[in-house]
Amino acid sequence: MKMKMKIFLILLTLVLYSCSTSTLQRKDSTQYDKGSINQFGKSDFDRMADYEIRENIESLKILMIKFYKKNPNQLKKSTSDNAEKMTNWVFNGDHNWQFERINNTQGVDALNQVFDDNFKGDRVLSLVTGLYTMLIKAHGNKKEFYMFDILDPQKIYNAARNFEMIVWKLSSKKDSEGRPYLLSNEINSSEANLSFEREFGKIIGRTDYFAFTLSEKTERAVTRAIQSFTTGIFLPF
Repeated sequence: MKMKMKIFLILLTLVLYSCSTSTLQRKDSTQYDKGSINQFGKSDFDRMADYEIRENIESLKILMIKFYKKNPNQLKKSTSDNAEKMTNWVFNGDHNWQFERINNTQGVDALNQVFDDNFKGDRVLSLVTGLYTMLIKAHGNKKEFYMFDILDPQKIYNAARNFEMIVWKLSSKKDSEGRPYLLSNEINSSEANLSFEREFGKIIGRTDYFAFTLSEKTERAVTRAIQSFTTGIFLPF
């Protein structure tokens, strides 16, 4: 009888431990603990903003790894490390998004540089730096939001349009020798790889949704700009 009781207690302990572990994992990945200190002073809308910017940054990490694997010659311009290690350093390193190998450019300047024949640096690094710093600037230079933060829906809308412009430039612009500046999507008789476009589509969708939701909440209208892909000009902030 005592042996059965011991076995029962051991099994019960294991079940409870398993439940608590899975609960913590779900909470870390998909849920907020509204009682935690870092959630104090946040509305549900602030949490929505947190989610939008966080998921977009995750998409940029995925894209950076994919671009480096598709364009290993660009990775070699910056490091001998693999794509994952380089991406981790770019997003988590102590550099304030200032990189000498891309002339310390950020935002639209870094994006334009990607398609400049005279630029000899790492085009993947310049692309991701431009997109990341543009996205953060559009969100008031913040990655976490609280009740009294003020965001401009027009700037966030403009960021989404600039992402669309980048997708078009990557598929259309060619260097002086007629080659794409960066390889991305691939469509031929044997296969169609549109994984880059899908990831960009996720970013555009999230950003657009948040911009128009923010516009409704703040009663600030968004001017729907019409971009000309022929000129290739990015919208300002």
